Amino acid sequence: MLKFGYKASAEQFDPRQLLEFSVVAEQVGFDSVWVSDHFQPWRHQDGHAPYSLAWLGALGERTEHVTIGTSVATPTFRYHPSIIAQAMGTLAVLNPGRVVLGVGTGESLNEVPATGMEWPKFKERFARLRESIELMRKLWTEERVTYKGEYYQTHRATIYDRPPQPVPIYIAASGPTASRLAGRVGDGFICTSGKAPELYRETLLPNVQEGLEKSGRGMNHLERMIEMKVSFDSDLQRAMDDTRHWAALALSADEKTGVDDPIEMEKRANALPVERAASRWLVSTDPEQHIEQMKPYIDLGFTHLVFHAPGPDQDRFLRLYAEAVLPRLRERYN
Repeated sequence: MLKFGYKASAEQFDPRQLLEFSVVAEQVGFDSVWVSDHFQPWRHQDGHAPYSLAWLGALGERTEHVTIGTSVATPTFRYHPSIIAQAMGTLAVLNPGRVVLGVGTGESLNEVPATGMEWPKFKERFARLRESIELMRKLWTEERVTYKGEYYQTHRATIYDRPPQPVPIYIAASGPTASRLAGRVGDGFICTSGKAPELYRETLLPNVQEGLEKSGRGMNHLERMIEMKVSFDSDLQRAMDDTRHWAALALSADEKTGVDDPIEMEKRANALPVERAASRWLVSTDPEQHIEQMKPYIDLGFTHLVFHAPGPDQDRFLRLYAEAVLPRLRERYN
């Protein structure tokens, strides 16, 4: 059965607005709400970057049943993994069965400004992520944890308010190495839409499968979540123009790797034509056509579609989507 989530755009909206949008998402029938953990947004002008863990606490109090989580946090640089384990443990105690921790290797835009560090190569970032996952799970399941890793250490550490079960960890990946890790140790796998079809078909999902096989598990043991970049509206020009705020997503890896200043990121994004900004999004005015745009992802086996809309009127999007798109998706696939 497919699940449908709402991506709360923390980089775009005031945290109070974002909370109201997310409450509406539950009310109109979305199954989950996910928030990114940015220290700095993609844009300097009109950008936002609320502290995701505090914001999730407020979201838990304002909602009743939706799954809530990070998509994604980086428990390796700004945070010691023990602090993330403590924070997510508290959230899970307050919201039993509803909390997920989505993690990734991080981006310089978030980690460098907050720490002044030199941004390391992927090999180190990946090793830190793998180690942090191991440590967090020990802290959720064991008492008096003394951990001596290459990057992290604890000394007789105890999380006193531990959840009854370890918080599920979903691992974000855009390449083969992190995809294999998701399959091997993750409770879920996260990626985003709008990239070359062969990336999903030939790289990401086969490596997830390889990781699952190494761990002795099957695909039914892993939630396969994809952030669907959707710009759906009754007005096609409005749907196109809405993508401008998120033009940075259309920058190539070479164009944005190592950029740690949102002013520079915004400058590069603003230089893109709207057609390129829209290239990362499923843009449509017709529900049936829109579902056909999603079909390749569903056919690949993704089980949890999280919809990220770029426009300023999120209330309009949520209600329109709940009326025109979600019922058709449920009728066809559930």
